[in-house]
Amino acid sequence: MPGSDPLVTLIVPGRDIAAFAPAAIASLRGQSEQRWRALLIDDGSVDDTGAVFAAAAAADDRFEVIHHNEARGLGAARNVGLERVGTLFVGFLDADDELTRHALATWLRALDESGSDFVAAAYVRTRLVDGAYRHGRVQPWVSDATSPRRLGVTLADHPAASANIVAWSKLSRTEFWDERRFPENVAYEDQVVAQRMYTEARAFDVIPDVAVHWRVRADGTSITQSRAQLPVLHDYLAALLGGIDVLAAAGASEAVRARIGLILAMDIPPLQLIAAQHPDPAYRAALASFEDALGALPEFATAHPDRTFADALRW
Repeated sequence: MPGSDPLVTLIVPGRDIAAFAPAAIASLRGQSEQRWRALLIDDGSVDDTGAVFAAAAAADDRFEVIHHNEARGLGAARNVGLERVGTLFVGFLDADDELTRHALATWLRALDESGSDFVAAAYVRTRLVDGAYRHGRVQPWVSDATSPRRLGVTLADHPAASANIVAWSKLSRTEFWDERRFPENVAYEDQVVAQRMYTEARAFDVIPDVAVHWRVRADGTSITQSRAQLPVLHDYLAALLGGIDVLAAAGASEAVRARIGLILAMDIPPLQLIAAQHPDPAYRAALASFEDALGALPEFATAHPDRTFADALRW
């Protein structure tokens, strides 16, 4: 309840999301588990995000606001927040997304039962439909990663978990972050970190409960909707390969094969559609280089014997 010692710190960065931040803030205040505090990080916004955050802190002292005069990016914002965590558990919420009502309670219940380093939950996208943002269903790769409920597992037990790479789907013991931070000045900063979490944890939990509604902005301004921009593409492809490198270095071959299969099915086809119409040949060249690197992985050969990369895409 409000006023009790908090168990969880939520790090909530946002830039120019004044239209969406009230819903994120309301989703925190509406949690069935009320023993939380939140660090609202205004990352150099030029709209009213800072004012929305300030109003939340004025109304509820569980909110603390941190202002960046200039945009520093999600990685830097989360790292700033991590330096100020004083609770047993820590999680992340992007300020244009929303927690489901029982998210904190469900995460904490799993960690209390298992003693694991972190727990990863399911999530769904929300899209603008008939004038309102409405949530969809759990996608198959998310379900494969999080269902059924598994407590105290490792990546060797559950290699499909590596598909769940978003920071905000997880709650961790704070001590697990003592030697971990996000890369800065790049997009897709959570992918490599997620694979380090899976490979370096003593044990982790996965639960099929939906914890987050992930907003797909109607105006297309989020990073995940900006892959037609060449710098974003470079960061995206580097993150995919970087995550695979972490898994391979840990000897997690089954997880590498699972990631390759998902990338072939979900990532490359839409990128190829963009590349086919992109005015800059450097975009097509970057994607082709990535495809060559993926096809050269030994795990690709074992997963797709006697198949070319193009054949594997059609399979």
